[in-house]
Amino acid sequence: MAYGWSPFALEYDPVRCGSIDGTDVVPHDRAIVRAISANYRPNKGVIGDPECTLFVGRLNKTTSEDAIEAKFSVFAPVRRVRLVRDVVTGFSRGYAFVEFYDERTTKDVCREADGIELDSKQLLVEPECERTLSGWVPRRLGGGFSGRKEAGQLRFGGRDRPFRKPIFVPPTNRADLQHTDSTPSKDFVHRTVDDFKRQSSEEKFNKSDRPRGSQGTSSSAHDDSRNKWRSKRYEADDEYYHGRKFRRFCE
Repeated sequence: MAYGWSPFALEYDPVRCGSIDGTDVVPHDRAIVRAISANYRPNKGVIGDPECTLFVGRLNKTTSEDAIEAKFSVFAPVRRVRLVRDVVTGFSRGYAFVEFYDERTTKDVCREADGIELDSKQLLVEPECERTLSGWVPRRLGGGFSGRKEAGQLRFGGRDRPFRKPIFVPPTNRADLQHTDSTPSKDFVHRTVDDFKRQSSEEKFNKSDRPRGSQGTSSSAHDDSRNKWRSKRYEADDEYYHGRKFRRFCE
């Protein structure tokens, strides 16, 4: 923190959380653009102290509230457990929120309980971000701190996948922070989103509607050379085939 760097996101920014070191300023996938454009508001029906609540993820779909409470009661007395279920089916969605009685106990449990196993699943335990982290956008809107490597849409800045320290971090002090804002302005964000959409549309146009053959200017030379090379190879194959066939006939 001496140089203005932290492995965890202190304020949620979709573009920075999409970067491995938190230094990106341009979105690199469509989910980040969707998270920037989203206007998310926390659920007003959620009760309890957010500073004393932990997020428990990667739960087994068959795990119940009683099993979660029994597991975390080993570390400290549990005040409330809220298992998130599907609205239509009523089945568990694989994550829950566990509330304790004071903030210090919550921090200790967050540090000690991360990675414990329950019903053959290794749990992810983090502080609640929905009501405590400014600018929070959940995963379903392109944000969050999760993501799979196969999808290529990883998010960083959380306990499970913190930021890596960048190569160069400019030194900052409180006087500089008073005059400069580390977060990008809304105009810059909107311009970045527009540039990203325009670039993606141009890429689609170049792939689908680019001129082919002799009609193009940049691709015509490449296509002509490729066609000449193919014709020469076909001619050589034909000469070899017919010559071999003629020799068999003479024999």
